[in-house]
Amino acid sequence: MNATHEVSDEKYIFKPETRTKLFILLAVGLFLFGIGTWMAMSGGGHDEHGGGGHAAAAISKDMVASLDATPAEPAAAEGHHGSPSWLKRVYTTLWMNNVFFTGLGLIGLFFVAIQYAAQAGWSAGVKRIPLAMGHWIPFAGILMLVLWFVVKGDVFHWTHAGLYDQANAETYDPILNAKGTYFFWPLANGSFPAFYVIRLVVFFGLWYMFFTWIRKEMLAEDLDGSTNHWMSARTYSAIFLIIFGVTSSVAAWDWVMSIDTHWFSTMMGWYVFASWWVTGLAMITLIVSQLKQAGYLKVVNANHLHDLGKFVFAFSIFWTYIWFSQFMLIYYANIPEETVYFVQRRTVSPYSWIFFANLILNFVLPFLLLMMRDSKRHIGMLKVVCPIIIIGHWLDYYLMVTPGVMKGEGSLGLLEIGMALVFLALFLLVTLSSLAKYPLVAKNDPMLQESLGHHI
Repeated sequence: MNATHEVSDEKYIFKPETRTKLFILLAVGLFLFGIGTWMAMSGGGHDEHGGGGHAAAAISKDMVASLDATPAEPAAAEGHHGSPSWLKRVYTTLWMNNVFFTGLGLIGLFFVAIQYAAQAGWSAGVKRIPLAMGHWIPFAGILMLVLWFVVKGDVFHWTHAGLYDQANAETYDPILNAKGTYFFWPLANGSFPAFYVIRLVVFFGLWYMFFTWIRKEMLAEDLDGSTNHWMSARTYSAIFLIIFGVTSSVAAWDWVMSIDTHWFSTMMGWYVFASWWVTGLAMITLIVSQLKQAGYLKVVNANHLHDLGKFVFAFSIFWTYIWFSQFMLIYYANIPEETVYFVQRRTVSPYSWIFFANLILNFVLPFLLLMMRDSKRHIGMLKVVCPIIIIGHWLDYYLMVTPGVMKGEGSLGLLEIGMALVFLALFLLVTLSSLAKYPLVAKNDPMLQESLGHHI
């Protein structure tokens, strides 16, 4: 009982110096983004890590023309499709980063729901960390809705009305017109994409609603010693998992796959989830490790770290399985409209080096570094591997989004890195501010005693 009181009295203090460091990170990100944008504007859209110059653009152009024959793109007057390259880069990195960090907030809630649904005891002492990450969901939802109306003309080719005008042979796209109901129902194809926007709003509404309900029950445990709140949280979690299974897949089609208008994969929902999931696990593990090293989380010992490390290790392999399955099936079929997706990413700079770095950062290094039992139990090793995975999957999302928008004009430089730091700083500010508002451990969690005695 004394051990229970000792761990349940802990509360995270969001120190001014920590907050200052995050604001410095935010300022550095804004500065790099500003410098990168200025360099892109003055250099024709490329900086020192640019897309390989005219040769890459020519290769990409020929490749797309031969492998993914699409109707002529609508004139610049139809929206932002004719925006300069630097502005497309800004829009692309804004959208990509928001999708990436949306996943971190969602996986925080998903992790909590999994623990309740599985009646897991080992995780009772760490559930408040992913819960705090879930506070990013409403911010991500507002950003997603606002950004979509800003970037849609450049990022989403299917939004241009000319593609659905059968009277205009130069721009009409029969393939997209056949899919128009998915975006525009109940309105006419090429008008306002009501069905798409409704899905976006409904998905975030459902996610935030279940987050609010589960959080309310979790915090109520601090005041009520009964198991009623734990049972309610378990019920909400089970329902949420079913809804999340559907909505996360459709969101992947809407926010990522629809960027490449003629390409599709039946595994895309799983692929986006796998990348979200392992990144979220790495972020949870990294925050737990930092807090433990700072003297918090007395309930956490090497056995809990081992479990978190096993999750990161196992789902890095799971992501690789999904990656290879999608790649192998598409390349084995050798259908031009499908293989163009990987041909472009594997052969055109800067995507080509990122394509291979993706596998090294997200599979080879985590596999080798976390293979041994002891490596999963040491904070030092986890603090090395988790940032590698987070950076690696950020690059994975870069590969999912950027080539479909920028084609042969893609770049990875200060503009993209700066925006990533801005989102990271904001995400951590929201997460740590939320974590400081309630005890780190629920003293009345019925699984707490099991967590205190956890040993593997």
